Amino acid sequence: MPFRPEPPYQHGTLPKTAVVLVNLGTPDAPTASAVRRYLKQFLSDPRVVEIPRAIWWWILHLVILPFRSGASAKKYETIWSDEGSPLKVHTEQQARLLAGYLGERGHKVRVSYAMRYGSPSLPEVLEKLKADGCERILVLPAYPQYSGTTTASIFDAVFAHYRQVRNVPELRFVKHYHDHDGYIAALKKSVLAHWEIAGRPEKLVMSFHGVPKRTLLRGDPYHCECLKTARLLAQELGLTPDQYLVTFQSRFGRAEWLQPYTAPTLEQLAREGVRRVDVICPGFTSDCLETLEEIAMEVRHGFLQAGGAEFNYIPCLNEDDAWIRALADIAELHMIGWPTVVSPALREALDEQARMSREAALRLGAGN
Repeated sequence: MPFRPEPPYQHGTLPKTAVVLVNLGTPDAPTASAVRRYLKQFLSDPRVVEIPRAIWWWILHLVILPFRSGASAKKYETIWSDEGSPLKVHTEQQARLLAGYLGERGHKVRVSYAMRYGSPSLPEVLEKLKADGCERILVLPAYPQYSGTTTASIFDAVFAHYRQVRNVPELRFVKHYHDHDGYIAALKKSVLAHWEIAGRPEKLVMSFHGVPKRTLLRGDPYHCECLKTARLLAQELGLTPDQYLVTFQSRFGRAEWLQPYTAPTLEQLAREGVRRVDVICPGFTSDCLETLEEIAMEVRHGFLQAGGAEFNYIPCLNEDDAWIRALADIAELHMIGWPTVVSPALREALDEQARMSREAALRLGAGN
């Protein structure tokens, strides 16, 4: 397997550090063709769908892509903004703000964002960072809770990219931060800010993205981490067990997924006489199709149709100041030991090292 050509290197160049914020991804446009490309890449990942490839290929190409692409495109149309996909807009802004926060704390780092599926692609971003001289890279998934279907897929893509790179940079990965104090505090702030305006509901529903139940049975910690996030947030809000509920959304296919399912659970609450619910999606750090369309539109409609009176969706953390500070804390924690703050003494030492390297190269050349 041939390796990619390395970018030109100049002695004395300071090695740079980069943080890559990685989100799931989004289509390039709310069109059937764009959604089809996106879904094909997403659903072809064996981390996402653990079905034998030969069987899944026929299901994907003959059933799902032809019929689901158009329907999904119509849903994307309902949330698309003038700036583009909300998920991409928020992730880009988060990366920009994170760079500012780290810079204010004295860190000389480059912060980029990438998508696991779609653009800007993770390999494309990693290639640009190498060309820019980044020799230390922290990969920071936008998923607070670890899952093999999400976080591990990002790691797979990073490893696959560097299999074709001769000079691999130093790599670090953030696995999860589902119980990070700053993350929980940011969630608490967002809920309290909403309650200050609208008052408290009868039930606070914390809806996480679902995954097949078999992943839990085979050792994936995602379910446990979701429950821990919910428990910590409830404790911070002073909620009793009967005042909040954890559910799982976005079920796909016929297999059993993590339960209880969000939509039918909310409808059942309405039928039981619960008049008002507030719904928050702690597993999503950026608003996207699953929060803005599925929760704030579809699930809301189902709850009201079943007899509920008031449904409030509490937005994701997005560009919230407390969340970006927490994100900076997480990045700082995982960069410990990296010389992200270049002192004059280090600069002088690096210059001297470069000078000695050049002299050694000249001597070697003279000897030949």
